[in-house]
Amino acid sequence: EITSLLSLCGGQFSGEQEIRVNSPFWILNIPSEEMARGLMKRTVCAKSIFELWGHGRSAGELYATLKNYPMGKMLPYLQSDSTYKVHIHTFNKTLTQAQKIQKIDALEFLPFRGKVNLKNPEHIFWILEDYGMDPNNVPEEPFHLYFGRWIADGQRDLIESYSVKKRHFIGNTSMDACLSFIMANHGRVKPNDIVYDPFVGTGGLLISSAHFGAYVCGTDIDYNTIHGLGKASRKNQKWRGPDENIRANLRQYGLEKYYLDALVSDSSRPIWRKGMLFDAIITDPPYGIREATRRTGSQKETVKSAERSTENHIFVSSNYHLSDIFFDLLKFAAEYLVMGGRLVYWLPIYRPEYTEEIIPRHPCLKLISNCEQMLSSHTSRRLITMEKVKEFKDQDQNSYLLDGQYMPYRGHNSFREKYFSGVTKRIAKEEKDNQK
Repeated sequence: EITSLLSLCGGQFSGEQEIRVNSPFWILNIPSEEMARGLMKRTVCAKSIFELWGHGRSAGELYATLKNYPMGKMLPYLQSDSTYKVHIHTFNKTLTQAQKIQKIDALEFLPFRGKVNLKNPEHIFWILEDYGMDPNNVPEEPFHLYFGRWIADGQRDLIESYSVKKRHFIGNTSMDACLSFIMANHGRVKPNDIVYDPFVGTGGLLISSAHFGAYVCGTDIDYNTIHGLGKASRKNQKWRGPDENIRANLRQYGLEKYYLDALVSDSSRPIWRKGMLFDAIITDPPYGIREATRRTGSQKETVKSAERSTENHIFVSSNYHLSDIFFDLLKFAAEYLVMGGRLVYWLPIYRPEYTEEIIPRHPCLKLISNCEQMLSSHTSRRLITMEKVKEFKDQDQNSYLLDGQYMPYRGHNSFREKYFSGVTKRIAKEEKDNQK
């Protein structure tokens, strides 16, 4: 998410950045404070950003780096006519108030000239201490200490304010608010973009894009979901009400002006005119677990196909294999995304069989990121972000069929069986343990 947002703000994520996987603190080299603020106006993963004045593995090292920090960079924030406060945050350890005061007092060598104001200071300084990630093995002294000037907080409040629990119209697979915003950020959605979701469902992914000022639209094969009809997914509610629909969801958050439309359509049969239409395609295809994987056909086609005995014809109740869903999605994105536009989608994975080679590819799309979200001990889903880097030509129509990577992913057509085989085994094990 940070990498995508930095590129959106005009910056670049350097491969030399100090990223420690086992730490919640990152040291980034960002060219300007303006860019840092732009980053924090979007991110739901990062809590806060600071201008780093000092860093060390011990208090002595921290103080030494602070003494070497250029005075010219400090002084604008330490003037006598300014107000300030110092805040201390410890990760994986709780300090007493006396310990906190002691650590703050130890910074008296810094040339603070302003007045302390705990309620509404002009400048806030933070001491950050990292005691590792293991709550069962907390060290006496922190592994790393940081001191810096607070610049901005991230958008983690959006997770609560857009919570699915409070949403007017939901379905069985409505996307978690936090993940929706992460996906929009991976897609680098910006004001006046056009964002499309070919498996729109109840429109959860449209909401996050609309929040960032994009115009949104979607399609889905399920007539009842698009029109807000049928049985409700919410507990203690039998049927959906007359005003439960995607438009009402956007209206709930004051985003109705960004809603273009939602259409009943089969994603395997594109309905759009030729040309580059969308700035981002952000979607969560069905995996066959909570929602069926289906595509359309007709009785007429069924008779014709029976006469011709073709193997690849679409039947009325034809299954839409996972491999076909994802390769149709990549082909659609390659054709209909603008150059530099992004495709962001979830790919379900059976973990014992996972290798990076099975991720579907297309010659017009470059893989940007691949992040895992665990679903169970043996299954997960991968958030795949791809960017259009090559103009779509007619010869790219079925290019994936020639690609050796197409066949390995066909194994995931049985993802549903593998998913439930794990569930069945777990239930059997629990029953066996209970009998002992």
